[in-house]
Amino acid sequence: MSDTTRTPDSVHAEGVDAATSWWTVGPGWGEFRSEPLPDPDDGEAAVRTLWTGISRGTESLIARGSVPTSERERMRAPFQDGDFPFPVKYGYLNVGVVETGPEALHGRTVFSLYPHQSRFVAPIDALVPVPAGLPARRAVLAGAVETAVNVLWDAAPAVGDRVVIIGAGMIGCAVARLAAGIPGSEVTVVDVDPAKQAVVEGLGARFALASDAGYGAEGMPVADVAIEASGNGAGLQYALRVAPTDGEVVVASWYGGRTVSLELGGDFHSRRLTIRSSQVGAVASNRRSRRTTRERLTLALALLEDAAFDLLLGATSSWRRLPEITAALADGTAGELCETIDWSGQ
Repeated sequence: MSDTTRTPDSVHAEGVDAATSWWTVGPGWGEFRSEPLPDPDDGEAAVRTLWTGISRGTESLIARGSVPTSERERMRAPFQDGDFPFPVKYGYLNVGVVETGPEALHGRTVFSLYPHQSRFVAPIDALVPVPAGLPARRAVLAGAVETAVNVLWDAAPAVGDRVVIIGAGMIGCAVARLAAGIPGSEVTVVDVDPAKQAVVEGLGARFALASDAGYGAEGMPVADVAIEASGNGAGLQYALRVAPTDGEVVVASWYGGRTVSLELGGDFHSRRLTIRSSQVGAVASNRRSRRTTRERLTLALALLEDAAFDLLLGATSSWRRLPEITAALADGTAGELCETIDWSGQ
């Protein structure tokens, strides 16, 4: 593998025997690298990348070098190269087209958990066909929707439930869209940013601005299901206020190496509240004996045929802007929606 700090003229100029990849090599900065591509073996396929997506929460931690030492093995992406903190080739939202491989996949658009790279060779079992009616760019949201599916399997809302989601980021909004499809459900998304209201309402949910009023406040329904997806300790504290008595808060956020302080006095014990984690690395425990991660991802791609999910797509940038995007992820100025990276080679 050879390193280079220059920006290539075109990511596909080198032909099908080489690829351009993006490596993060220090806090807020990285470099393009050229790497050879092997010929696919039996059971493998060669894929030309069309789009990758930025998973803001996780990739911000990567860009800052903030993955906790204790989590460095668990945090590895399936096709990651390098080790945390740096240098590392990371990413897991990739949509491409199969150029060489089994006849059934040749020319098909596929989703995979591959990093930011122009071409790659991967096992065919790692490639999930994108439904014919799903635009390739929207398909990069498969990771977010798969996470939302797992969160809802953990939280288990029922017909007619009042679902309150704390945090109108990409995961919170994906959960809201799926929960809004449950017959009779009333879905409310709480956030500190009033600018999120249009997106939330476009997804079929109600928006509420967070306040200190908390549990049972006027205009805030008493939740049957409370889900915390804010990525912020204050959001988790707020979720405890709106959770039902004898109920639980399902925590979809991952705080990385940050310490989260909670006030567990007051009515926390008298209302017998429970805090439970949800994490996409494994299928929810109440489905694990019957569903595989591939089945869960296939379901997410089918759900993405819903055009409302376009509201979660942020800006589109050329692969050439990955240096600026990595810097923005590190300093906290990156957009909250899913920025998509165009690998067309222009």
